[in-house]
Amino acid sequence: MKSQTLPFLGAALLLCLHAVIAQDALPRAAATFEVNGNKAVLYAAPKPAEGKPWVWYAPTLKGGVSLAGRKVYFDAFMGAGISLAGFDLGEVRGSPASSAKFSEFYEAMVNRGFSPKPILLGQSRGGMMTLAWAFRNPDKIKAWVGIYPVCNLASWPLKNSKPQTLADFAMPEADLVAKLKEFNPIDNLQGLLANKVPMFAVHGDTDVVVPYDDNTKLLKERYEAGGGSFSVKIIPGEGHKVTPSFFECTELRDFVLKQAK
Repeated sequence: MKSQTLPFLGAALLLCLHAVIAQDALPRAAATFEVNGNKAVLYAAPKPAEGKPWVWYAPTLKGGVSLAGRKVYFDAFMGAGISLAGFDLGEVRGSPASSAKFSEFYEAMVNRGFSPKPILLGQSRGGMMTLAWAFRNPDKIKAWVGIYPVCNLASWPLKNSKPQTLADFAMPEADLVAKLKEFNPIDNLQGLLANKVPMFAVHGDTDVVVPYDDNTKLLKERYEAGGGSFSVKIIPGEGHKVTPSFFECTELRDFVLKQAK
C-alpha cells in the first residue's frame, strides 16, 4: 500500500509545484512606456500565443489597467498567451481627436510585435472609448467586448458627463447634438459589419447609470439587424457594480479565449 501511495503523492506534489511556478510566472507589475506624452500600460503574457494576441482595455486611468486585478480574467488571458494593455488619455468620450491618439498607441503596440487585430474590451465609459475607435478602424479589430458598456453617445455621456464629453469633442453642445450621427458608434456600424467583427457584452438589467436598453440592447439590435454577431449575458437584478457577475463571467472569458485563437 505504501509503495502505491508514495508515487501518487509525488505526482500530486509535482502538479502543485508546476501550478505554483506557472502562477509565479505571471507578470505582477506592468511595463509602461510613453506615446507622445501619454502613458501606455502593458502586461505581456509570459508565453505569448501565436500571433501575440492582446486585449486592449479601457478606461485606463492614472496609469492603471484595473482589469489586471480581476483574477479570473487576468489568469485566464495570461495562461492562454494573451497580453493585456491600455492607454491613458484621461476622461475622453470617443471624439475623432482622442481616437486619433488611441491610433498612436495601437501603432506602438503593433510595432512591438503584437497582433494588428486586438480584442477591444470596454468597461462602462470604456465602451464608448473602444467603440468609437473601432468604428473608425473596423479592419483592425478582432472582436469587441463590453462590461456594462456605454455604447450610445446620446445616453450616459451627454446626460451624466456633459463637461468631459464637450471638452473631448471641443464643440458646444448644440453643435455636437447636430452632428451626433456622425460621431455616435451605434449609427456607424457598417464597417464593423463588413469586417464581421463579433461582439459580446455582459450587462445588468437594473443598471441606472448606463441603462441596458439605451446602450447594449440598442447596439445589439442594430448590429444584428445588419447581420452581425452579438452575444449578451444579461444579469438579472444587478446594476453598475463590481461584482462576480461581471468580473468572473465565464461567457466573457470564454469569448475572449475563443476569439484570440
